[in-house]
Amino acid sequence: MENESLQLSGLNLNVNAPMFVPNINAAAFVPSFLRPEPTVCEAQTLNQKPTMDTTESSPTTDSPLLTSDASPNNPPVDSWEEEADKEHAEDLKVNKVLGHDINGDGGEGTVHDNDEEKDIEADPEGESDGDGAADVEAAPKIKKKVVKGPAESKSKKEHINVVFIGHVDAGKSTIGGQIMFLTGMVDKRTLEKYEKEAREKNRESWYLSWALDTNLEEREKGKTVEVGHASFETERKHFTILDAPGHKSFVPNMISGASQADLAVLVISARKGEFETGFEKGGQTREHAMLAKTAGVKHLVVLINKMDDPTVNWDEERYNECKEKLLPYLKKLGFNPQKDLTFMPCSGLTGAGLKEPVDSKACPWYSGLPFIPLLDDMPPLVRFVDRPFIMPIVDKYKDMGTVVLGKVEAGEAKKGQTLLVLPNKTPVVVDQLWSDEDEVTVVGPGENVKIKLKGVEEEDISSGFVLCDPNNSCKTGRIFDAQVVILEHKSIICAGYSAVCHIHTVAEEVSVKALICLVDKKTNEKSKIRPRFVKQDQIAIMRLEAAGVICMEPFKDFPQMGRFTLRDEGRTIAIGKVLKVIE
Repeated sequence: MENESLQLSGLNLNVNAPMFVPNINAAAFVPSFLRPEPTVCEAQTLNQKPTMDTTESSPTTDSPLLTSDASPNNPPVDSWEEEADKEHAEDLKVNKVLGHDINGDGGEGTVHDNDEEKDIEADPEGESDGDGAADVEAAPKIKKKVVKGPAESKSKKEHINVVFIGHVDAGKSTIGGQIMFLTGMVDKRTLEKYEKEAREKNRESWYLSWALDTNLEEREKGKTVEVGHASFETERKHFTILDAPGHKSFVPNMISGASQADLAVLVISARKGEFETGFEKGGQTREHAMLAKTAGVKHLVVLINKMDDPTVNWDEERYNECKEKLLPYLKKLGFNPQKDLTFMPCSGLTGAGLKEPVDSKACPWYSGLPFIPLLDDMPPLVRFVDRPFIMPIVDKYKDMGTVVLGKVEAGEAKKGQTLLVLPNKTPVVVDQLWSDEDEVTVVGPGENVKIKLKGVEEEDISSGFVLCDPNNSCKTGRIFDAQVVILEHKSIICAGYSAVCHIHTVAEEVSVKALICLVDKKTNEKSKIRPRFVKQDQIAIMRLEAAGVICMEPFKDFPQMGRFTLRDEGRTIAIGKVLKVIE
């Protein structure tokens, strides 16, 4: 048999092309040309070849060609293919440590994904350091990285929702885009792409706003329609930007954005004529500020934008003029000038006054903090951590199940927890949780979340529904008593009058069922006689009836679920608070 195999191999060597030499891949054949030791030469015979393949500790496999980085600690490999597999597996391990095991302890059985599992299975003998078997066993157990709750999430920073409000063309989206660039959330190459596309459409100065205005219609007309979402981080906080539309046709969308906000930024254009247009009747500066206050925003930052405009040129007099016209109105809304208001100049287009102070040569009269450091320095907000879970639903969609979006107003929700969808009283189970696009196992108050639910169909949920704790469910009803302030209405309001009520994330038509009494503005005393009607600037307690069932709470128990605005014919005519849910 040996002679036959030698003749056959000789025949192959003599007859076939030189490229087909079976001894090239033989571990014993290659070192014979590099090592002159007689022991290696003797090992060249074919009789020893099976021994080379089966004996792991054979010294003849310790070849410089096969293990160019050989060391006493490096075990040999049988071929270049296995060497490549080994190096690839080592690279995967390094990637796991750098990218997937940041929160782990770096020990055995950290995170293995399916790709590494496939690589290990491709090598029939496993990794030669002896740990391969353990890795193969560990891989199926941990399919993906799971962040175990907010405490172990990638960011332990406080979540703050910032809504940008103001008249159309004040520069809200441009400032938002500039902040995204300055905080590293949008890279320079992307902005250059936006700038090129904007230039092609003769919209060169709009390119920064395209970071938030992703809709083609918004880019064509330069007007925000939907509430844009983006996020950025400072040293201590994680911010979500809610870019509200400024046009009066889209005020309902703005109300939806303001209802999710913790902080409002009122953007004012200092350009000659633009400030006056936005602030006079018909402009949205007044209405947006009022709606922000009604939505429960306690602190308002007023950014006086476009200070670099040629008609302004960082003029202190123009800055003070805008500030002095705004201040009385904001005080009337209930903002405290010392505690609740901050004014600052800026330029959204150049970024001056946003991250770095304005150049002292251009603006020597302002020495306050820039916008982003100011946000970072604000004191922490009070959150309802210990209360039962409640989240008004802003939006929903279908993705291998029913997914709902919203801002958690109180309490915590965990994966696997049973919750209740109101007002249709459907029990559901939390299947998956995401906080700012990161999958987590726990979400808490203030976080913007997506929740995949089991037990309910997507078509059975609407914006304005509420997800809550089944043991402490939110109140629901169609008839409720409320205290209402009439802000702007030309005619009188009496029983039978109807308007659209915006409360948290729901908009529902309501009608005045009965007027109960008037409330004195100065003394807060209630009249003993029932009024026949109410008019502008009066405060009344009235019974309202909604067309559909609304989830709400008395204002004194839960302000976020008890504030509302009334709108009629495209105008905000009244603000109010729920006193009692009747039925």
